[in-house]
Amino acid sequence: MTLPSIIKARRFDAHAHRPFWIDAQQVGWIRSTDVPLLARWPDVFEIDATRVVLLPRLNTVDMRSAALGAVIGALAAEGRIPGWRDETYAIRNAFDAPPLAYIERAASRFFGTMTYAVHLNGVVEYAEGAPQLWIARRSDTKATDPGMLDNVVAGGIGWGFGIEATIVKECWEEAGIPEEIAARATPGRTVHVLQSLPEGTQAEQIFVYDLALPADFAPRNQDGEVGEHRLARIDEVARWIEEDALTVDASLATLDCLLRRRWIDAEDCVGIDALFVPPAVA
Repeated sequence: MTLPSIIKARRFDAHAHRPFWIDAQQVGWIRSTDVPLLARWPDVFEIDATRVVLLPRLNTVDMRSAALGAVIGALAAEGRIPGWRDETYAIRNAFDAPPLAYIERAASRFFGTMTYAVHLNGVVEYAEGAPQLWIARRSDTKATDPGMLDNVVAGGIGWGFGIEATIVKECWEEAGIPEEIAARATPGRTVHVLQSLPEGTQAEQIFVYDLALPADFAPRNQDGEVGEHRLARIDEVARWIEEDALTVDASLATLDCLLRRRWIDAEDCVGIDALFVPPAVA
């Protein structure tokens, strides 16, 4: 059986997109239907039948960021880029690479640029009895995947934040987990997602972590982005994944945890191993 989240994580048609290039590097994917929107800015983009290129004369990070910022602001005002976040993301093909430009987070999917996130599995293990996982339900007002089930902590890594700093920040904001507990998180594997979404392309590298939470700890959201938390049995979580009730990202991060700990069988996750390496078209 191939789970819905595994199928969706690589549901992408390169032929329906044009590669987006900056400084001799492909950095994203723009839907072919969105490309005509960019023709209004010939001083920013060079467009042909095969790709969209940021003009070479924009040869510094500041110049590229300013030019893209003007385009993004105009498209957002027209409703073409939804879910404005007031968060800065860097355009970079590797997490430790120097930025080529900075853009508003909401625009990353319009341009299909690589983004980075942390997902944390909140694990409760008992001296007696089966382990359980804390699962969050996203607020109904979230710009993406409102109301869906999610990991206890999950968040994008904005520019200026490292992985550990993001874990500490998101642990507190999303679940009220204090820093001294958040610092105990241990890394799992890294999941690579490339999927088409209504707002564009999600090209994302997800750093998966596990965190052992005390049996007497109950998450409490601090920033209004989580509707509720549930402490669930492994079989319940597995059923929610099968029913596609968790977000794609959360399903994959949870499956990684369950597989590493041998709480489910590998044959239940056909195709997941391919998601731990970058897709060939990215």
